[in-house]
Amino acid sequence: MGSFSLPPQLFKQGSIFIVVGGVQLLLDWSVFVALSALGLDALPANLAGRVAGAILGFWLNGRYTFASREDGARLGWSRFARFLAVWIPATVLSTWMILLVEQRLGLQLAWLAKPLVEGVLAVLTFAASRYVIYR
Repeated sequence: MGSFSLPPQLFKQGSIFIVVGGVQLLLDWSVFVALSALGLDALPANLAGRVAGAILGFWLNGRYTFASREDGARLGWSRFARFLAVWIPATVLSTWMILLVEQRLGLQLAWLAKPLVEGVLAVLTFAASRYVIYR
């Protein structure tokens, strides 16, 4: 049987995306937990966390993950518009899942569920980032 290997650029981008995603998740989750622990409802707390993580993630991924040798950073308004087209549905899905957990199992379990929810979404958003947002 032959061995399977990823193309080097895909491996590099995937590796950096994981690191950036970890930093993003830490910020997103911290804002969500802090605001909801202070009494803000889960919906606005999750939205605030997602916005904080999104701003950081858009910049880091455009600057490092998907930057090219020829063009440098891949940022700008057209990419930001494509980013929003992916981010908004992902945020709706994230918020719906977090609210579902919070309403059925409680806030503390929603705090624990958030990294799992965002991890699943990260798999989908990597493909969108690579082929749509930062192309």
